[in-house]
Amino acid sequence: MTKITKPNEVKREWIVLDAEGKRFGRLLTEVATILRGKNKPCFTPNVDCGDYVIIINASKAVFTGANKAEDKLYHRHSGYFGSVKSEKFGDLLQKNPAKLYKLAVRGMLPKTNLGRAMLKKLKIYAGSEHPHTAQIAKEGK
Repeated sequence: MTKITKPNEVKREWIVLDAEGKRFGRLLTEVATILRGKNKPCFTPNVDCGDYVIIINASKAVFTGANKAEDKLYHRHSGYFGSVKSEKFGDLLQKNPAKLYKLAVRGMLPKTNLGRAMLKKLKIYAGSEHPHTAQIAKEGK
């Protein structure tokens, strides 16, 4: 008989991924899989059974494409007429790489309350330092 995981039975871990030298999209598909919990044998589609993910060195990932920094645009809209604002990929990567990563991962997760809860478990840092050493140390003991 198939075992259905209940929300109170889920055991979460903290996973640290280093983005330095890795391809941006390949890294994020792996992150989305971990956040969703699809890499676990107890995966249940209607339960958030994923782990916490910490990405360090976010600004040092490798991007493919000749002119992606200038050509690719990210749009946002407030809902009012004429309020579309656009940012270039290169500017967003320089100013706020965490926002860039969150936008990319959000597109790979479910567009529901469950998906929003999964996205809150993603922590992104441009440098190699992160404040979550206590959580990871607990898991190691």
